[in-house]
Amino acid sequence: MNNRIRIHCIAAALSAGLLLGGCVSFGAGDPPESLLTLKPTATAAAGAGARAGEGATIAVLTPETPAKLDVLRVPVTVSDTEIAYLQEAFWVERPARLFRRLLGETLRARGSVLVLDSDDTPTLADRTLRGTLLDMGYDAGSSAVVVRYDAVRTGEGGAVESRRFEARESGVLPDAASVGPALNRAANTVAGEVADWMTEGSIAPSAPAVADSPAG
Repeated sequence: MNNRIRIHCIAAALSAGLLLGGCVSFGAGDPPESLLTLKPTATAAAGAGARAGEGATIAVLTPETPAKLDVLRVPVTVSDTEIAYLQEAFWVERPARLFRRLLGETLRARGSVLVLDSDDTPTLADRTLRGTLLDMGYDAGSSAVVVRYDAVRTGEGGAVESRRFEARESGVLPDAASVGPALNRAANTVAGEVADWMTEGSIAPSAPAVADSPAG
């Protein structure tokens, strides 16, 4: 790491007055004491299941992410032009995959919907959920965690709709012990709203144009 990058990261942390570590990787150092994950607040009951052909089948794809989320760190927005990372806060795996499984389990808990949320999809789905996880981190200016997801659903007949979902929780201290649970709550809020949207009814394809009757 060159000196200019190191100085920039330290300056970003000091300017926010937070415990931030913008250029730290635990790969070459001591492992963290604990890792963050997402735990669904709504889960399917033991023994619950669904079968293709007996109801809607929904495929949940791994969301796209900006570069700041394509790491095992929790991003912190320091200013409009500066991003750092929260010290000692590490995800157990990349946020996009954690969020995908959270969406899948939340959808599964809605009832007899067959949900495919792994890379192996043995059957064609009636509906597909994809999108972009724009933010899942901490905003230093408002002391808030933010989860923002641009969802795109494709329904029967190829109809496509999009919607942005967002949840934030303010008054969160800038440490892993506070930010981790707050992010989990915000992510579950978004997942619940997305699940409601996905199961609110069939996405009707656009009606074909009707030709005018010939004049008789």
